[in-house]
Amino acid sequence: MLINFVIFSIGLVILYFGADWLIRGAASIALRFGIRPLVVGLTVIALGTSMPEFLVNFFAAIGNQEGIALGNIIGSNICNIALILGLSSIVYPMAVKRGTLRKEYPIMMAVMVIFYLISLDGIISQWDGIMLVAGLFGFLIFLVLDARKGGEHPEAEEIETATGVELPTTKKIMYLAGGILMLTGGARLMVNGASEIAEQLGIEPVVVGLTVVAIGTSLPELAASVVCALKKEADMSVGNVLGSNLLNVLFVVGLVALIQPLHVDSESLRVHFPVMLAFGVLLLPLAWTEYKITRIEGGVLLTGFVGYMAYLVMPYVN
Repeated sequence: MLINFVIFSIGLVILYFGADWLIRGAASIALRFGIRPLVVGLTVIALGTSMPEFLVNFFAAIGNQEGIALGNIIGSNICNIALILGLSSIVYPMAVKRGTLRKEYPIMMAVMVIFYLISLDGIISQWDGIMLVAGLFGFLIFLVLDARKGGEHPEAEEIETATGVELPTTKKIMYLAGGILMLTGGARLMVNGASEIAEQLGIEPVVVGLTVVAIGTSLPELAASVVCALKKEADMSVGNVLGSNLLNVLFVVGLVALIQPLHVDSESLRVHFPVMLAFGVLLLPLAWTEYKITRIEGGVLLTGFVGYMAYLVMPYVN
């Protein structure tokens, strides 16, 4: 048992650094070839942050661990809203831009509802995957066009600095290749460790995906959001969470379904999907009041998350 926890933990660490290296390498190479920092931030970096979820789901799906794959996506979306925004808001109240609630929020909810609807027949097919990937391209085009209306973002120079645009080309390629290898290896270790833990403890794979795997793949976003809150840069977190939920469905589920259709269990349709949608609906009134998520409202989200985790693990506690 201990060795499987060690394997899972090693995979998580490798996954974290792999994602960082991949983003640095891909973004710096894109900038080197003249792609605007704005576009890099909205596409390369945004998709790069979803690569851990994609590779974990890919290896879970091809390894006949579809419960882990499905649970990871539903659980990651719940973690993003309830855990990340809840904890970050307790650290420092999250400011919410009006445009975020009028644009990204309705799109996120629509995508999550579509995710639920295409799952009702018990399978997310390759045709469903095609639809989701088409939606991904549409969303990325919308982001780029919408951002261009407002001009270049002030973070452009920060993106150039953070991604190492001044690095030698060979080092950029090393970052890119190393990131891909580390992501692949880390994801494989996480899935193997999680599936062995589930089998030895008699835990449903979907529960493992909803808990340890989902929280594990969300740790980079959680760390970044808490750091932003500590630095009182709270306005960055809400938009990032909404975007991450969108990409989890359109990018991760879409591509995985194209490769390997995902079967959906009745428990997920009856409980876990509705919980994900409920947290999404709850976010609107919390964020709408004074366009911020206060510490008390963050406590509501975090309490809901802890309660849901308790509901999942209590049947397995002796």
